[in-house]
Amino acid sequence: MQRVAGMSLKNQGAGGMMKVAIVYNRDTKNVINLFGIPNREKIGHKTIKRIAEALRAKKHQVKAFEGDKDLVDRLEEFMPRVVKGERPGLVFNVSYGIQGQARYTHVPGILEMVGIPYVGSGPLAHGLALDKVVAKMLFRQHGLPTPEFAVLDSWEEDLPELRYPLIVKPKNEAVSFGIKVAQTEAELREGVRVILEKFQQSVLVEHYIEGQEINVGLLGNNPPEVLPPVELVFGEGPQIYTYEDKTRASGREIEYRCPAQIGEALTEQARHLARRAFEVLGCYDCARVDMRLDKEGNLYLLEVNSLPSLGEHGSYLVGAAEIGLDFGAVINRLVEAASARYFGTPKPMMVVATEGEAGGQVHGFLTQRRDQIERRVEGWTNLRSRTDDPVGIQEAGQKLRGSFESIGLTLRPEYLKGRIAGVWSTRAGLEGGTLFIGHLDVPLERGIVTQRFRRDPEWLYGEGIGLSRSPLVMLEYTLRALKHVRQLQDIPLGVLYYTDEGWDGSISAETIREVAGQAGQVFVLRPGNPANKIITQRRGQRKYRLTVEASPRRLGKITRNPGALRWTCEKLGQIAQLTSREERMAVEASEVKTTHYPLLLPHQVEVILLVSYVDPDRVEAIEGEIRDILGKGGVRWELELLSDRPPMPNRKGNRLLTKALSRVAEKWDIALAQESSLWPTIAGVVPASVPVICGIGPVAQHLYTPQESVQRISLLQRTLLLTEFLLEGVKGSQPT
Repeated sequence: MQRVAGMSLKNQGAGGMMKVAIVYNRDTKNVINLFGIPNREKIGHKTIKRIAEALRAKKHQVKAFEGDKDLVDRLEEFMPRVVKGERPGLVFNVSYGIQGQARYTHVPGILEMVGIPYVGSGPLAHGLALDKVVAKMLFRQHGLPTPEFAVLDSWEEDLPELRYPLIVKPKNEAVSFGIKVAQTEAELREGVRVILEKFQQSVLVEHYIEGQEINVGLLGNNPPEVLPPVELVFGEGPQIYTYEDKTRASGREIEYRCPAQIGEALTEQARHLARRAFEVLGCYDCARVDMRLDKEGNLYLLEVNSLPSLGEHGSYLVGAAEIGLDFGAVINRLVEAASARYFGTPKPMMVVATEGEAGGQVHGFLTQRRDQIERRVEGWTNLRSRTDDPVGIQEAGQKLRGSFESIGLTLRPEYLKGRIAGVWSTRAGLEGGTLFIGHLDVPLERGIVTQRFRRDPEWLYGEGIGLSRSPLVMLEYTLRALKHVRQLQDIPLGVLYYTDEGWDGSISAETIREVAGQAGQVFVLRPGNPANKIITQRRGQRKYRLTVEASPRRLGKITRNPGALRWTCEKLGQIAQLTSREERMAVEASEVKTTHYPLLLPHQVEVILLVSYVDPDRVEAIEGEIRDILGKGGVRWELELLSDRPPMPNRKGNRLLTKALSRVAEKWDIALAQESSLWPTIAGVVPASVPVICGIGPVAQHLYTPQESVQRISLLQRTLLLTEFLLEGVKGSQPT
């Protein structure tokens, strides 16, 4: 994984919040199969909780996850793709693995594969450190002192010519599993037999160094900071640190003496050996090097613990405390060390921007509230307000008013009429400024299945989440970000929300036209199309109700009366022929309902006809042609115009507005394309003199269906884009 940022970065100081996932292994058996060597190491719940609290104290967003087969999905959901300059997520890795060989390498290997930065050593260093034999061979190759050793695969074969006492331990384990001092050949063979049977791996046998045990911790990189050496004082019993000692089951208390009382020269030598061992194995961020000091003053490297214990009784924290680092400071220094290694700065990555620049402040404000933004979307999505639900719309309207009042917008009561939920403006007013238009109702009929909010790694799902909810939250946080940098009230800006989108905006259209006519530019808060497209042109749409009536008749009766249904079907076939690709005109039936008496064929048919068009003059002629096709005689029919949503032409002002947005999008590497759409929206009622863009909301898919969803990264990108665009307007680059 690349560990050096390839962009110009700036240290933003101690206030850098990021998403940190603590990944550990403790109780899970969530794997495909259980086989191989099981993990015997356990991290305490108390330690996990302390790590989380230390990170939250520095304003990081923290969650803890078991490092099992579902880890990638959970991490992907917790730390989705980032926008340019956003602090990426980081894993605080304290995972020992679940089963198999080289367990310390499992989670780091997964993180390397999927591209998630993490605290601690990589798979190679963990593998080398866990294999005590390979580690000792590397120490020798680099001239570092380590006790004489041999490797045994049988307790019955010839024994190595090593002088007693000897230490026996598993070749690939940690936490002192299986460790034993052998004074005789019989004790050696018994120790080897137990390890082979219990741990099913080769046995490391090395000369036991009588003397003091010294632990040296390291923190950071290039070079790492070496903590003061810690001496372990064992008291009565074996002069080694056993598994029972580490789990506090031995009945004795191991004391720590820090700094170790070994003199200045040996202290410097111990520090030097620890740093060299750290570098030889290729460790990152932290490690603890265990060594022994014999009675002649010689230091010997025993092993490197590439995942040192962060439990409150560990020697690593004792050494850190000696230089003034409490537990919280150690945890956050580890995060800083990993951030520096990956991103080339003492703090996580940020685009260069002085703290006084509003753009940089806005970026930080929004990216640090990513979870908050998604929770706000969840809250809005789970609030039902379909067009035909007056109670739900009233509740949503109250929530909307409360939100805009808390932001500091002023309600404009002169526009409260019909199905208008509210019109608000900044202190600078909406006249000649930017107007945002959105709908508060969810335009779904009663029969469509209700969908509650849910989240996956890439998308947020829920009823109306693309059509209404995520564009609304995008606007809310755009305004909050502008308020944060004290720019909001100086921007001429208005917001209009209506509640009859499900009725084609037929009641609110006149008010919308009036308010939009006072603005300098309009953004319609509809979702962006897939491939990050906004809409600069839309077709109009007329909706007609055709009612056909004929005399009832029995099935099989011979009569000149064709019947209402057959007559209607024949006419609909002729009407569909009016569709013309050249004229960008489409005519089609969308609903057909029949009425009939028992045992009789339908005597009444009701059809909803849709006409999609670009040219308003041509659609008038089409209506005349439809009436001509329906003709006279035979049956009774009536054609009623239910609604007319005007087209949104691609005017010069729209194109200039799009260029201005595109310039801001390029600054933040946000993909932004444009297209025309067949679907009509309220954008068509905006006066011709006012530039308008539709589809400024987050990218959505499967609109009007139970699978409606909005892209998570787009929610943040579009909020940032809109906020930056309005700030550019403050600086005088807003198009006119």
